[in-house]
Amino acid sequence: MTRLEPVIRRAAIPDALPQLELGISPVLCRVYGIRGITEAAQLDYSLDGLIPPARLGNTDRAARLLAEMVRRNGRILIVADFDADGATSCALAIRALRGMGAEHLSFMVPNRFVDGYGLTRKIAEKALSRSPDLVVTVDNGISSLEGVRLLREQGVDVLITDHHLAGAELPEASVIVNPNSPGEAFPSKHLAGVGVVFYVMIALRALLREEGWFVGNSLAEPNLGELLDLVALGTVADVVRLDRNNRLLVQQGLQRIRAGQCCPLIKALLTGASRPLENVVAADLGFVVGPRLNAAGRIDDMAVGIVGLLSDSSAEATATAQLLDQLNRERRLIEQGMKEQATRLLDGMELEGALPSGICVFDAGWHQGVIGILASRIKERYHRPVIAFAEEDEQMLKGSARSIPSVHIRDALDAIATANPDLLARFGGHAMAAGLSLLKKDLDVFRQCFDEEIARRLEGEPRNGELLSDGPLSRSERTLALAEQIARGGPWGQGFPEPLFDDRFQVLSQREVGTGHGRMTLRGCSDGGEYTAIAFNQAEKLPKMPGTEIHAVYRLSVNTYRGDRQMQLQIIHFTVTSNE
Repeated sequence: MTRLEPVIRRAAIPDALPQLELGISPVLCRVYGIRGITEAAQLDYSLDGLIPPARLGNTDRAARLLAEMVRRNGRILIVADFDADGATSCALAIRALRGMGAEHLSFMVPNRFVDGYGLTRKIAEKALSRSPDLVVTVDNGISSLEGVRLLREQGVDVLITDHHLAGAELPEASVIVNPNSPGEAFPSKHLAGVGVVFYVMIALRALLREEGWFVGNSLAEPNLGELLDLVALGTVADVVRLDRNNRLLVQQGLQRIRAGQCCPLIKALLTGASRPLENVVAADLGFVVGPRLNAAGRIDDMAVGIVGLLSDSSAEATATAQLLDQLNRERRLIEQGMKEQATRLLDGMELEGALPSGICVFDAGWHQGVIGILASRIKERYHRPVIAFAEEDEQMLKGSARSIPSVHIRDALDAIATANPDLLARFGGHAMAAGLSLLKKDLDVFRQCFDEEIARRLEGEPRNGELLSDGPLSRSERTLALAEQIARGGPWGQGFPEPLFDDRFQVLSQREVGTGHGRMTLRGCSDGGEYTAIAFNQAEKLPKMPGTEIHAVYRLSVNTYRGDRQMQLQIIHFTVTSNE
């Protein structure tokens, strides 16, 4: 099986590194400098540094609309997206509104297999059957022209809270709050949907406080900081860019989780995966909690996850966590089969030199809820934008796109739609991920258009991707202390990546562990130190001959086994450089 090997490139180290507090390793100072940190204040994640809600356009109007509904006890219906960002957004909105005295609250989340994405006309019709006074979208709505129009024609107010990029036409909502609305000047364009809802709820609380609502109704003013665990989870799970404002929100949420001050479902999911709360990092939200919560929307119904996030019962949380874990295992099995099918096809194309610049894959038996993950896995392997398709019905295909940093995938789809007005039934998304629908009969035409558009955007760029390293480490730097400092030195994620290092090692021993993982004992070529290493999903590459020299890109990670914490190298990628 062939594999495209990424280029390993060491990042340029700034001439002036940030002057940080005593006790921070010079390695971590170097890492921060590479990521554009120039002063300690940029690493201050106290809530005082949050960009004020007043700077996000229309939060004042949204607050007035919500306050009116709370005051007159109106019926508020939340329409959520069916992913982790949508689920946390919904749970946060309901918990916050309850805390501010709203009584008639309900939610609706589309079933991706029946209803499609967002506030469609079908969902709007279902919403009308509940006779709401106000419909609030969370993590969707900016492209819901027909659904919003129907609700407004029936006299229902609509508040859209979203973070996705707008199309050429905006829905005729009562109020739209979106950091990516045309002309919006909010400094952080990367808020997740849950971050947008959090901002709206802060503005609502401030307005009700100013009006004397809490005192006049003998209500305890809600501490919205108690909801930051939801903000952190939704932000990390949606893989939005962790600019400073998002890092602040995530860090505050992580601190609450580490202190055990989080909703019972998050606690149960982490505990069930053997992640001690006190050591939780952003990656645990992204790779443990997020996938399990997302599994509800991918395999079953995200209402399961939302109800779980709204529950304060530990027993209910444990039962829901077990169900979500079961759904996630089912999702993995489905994904593995789909991945094997796609890989066989694409490896054959690669051997023939016919691998396209933009990859489109489709099989009539593929699961709609898993095509996004499949696209992501293929993208990681072949280092180019990917769209995976599944059948939406007998005539339509639904596609999920994942991209690489150098290609803004929604812009690419927009260019294709502009040049071919009747090709795409609908599309939407952002730079790294998007969704689309098209007629099954048009797949071959679209596949060619996509390949040509991506080839144009990638002209002159290497097609095998690159790994950006923060440089080498000495023997004295490869320590548990530095690994622990890095773990707490984030939050790391999209746009603020966890540090990667690269060095040459000799492989003293190796064996396969688990399902396709490699365990190695390494000796540093430059320092002679011996290290334990794990290479996930790379067992097929393990060198057979002891003494083989490899060039490895790795993270310093903390391995906890039976209460004992040890440093290990987590190998992200390696190439064999010589054999003894």
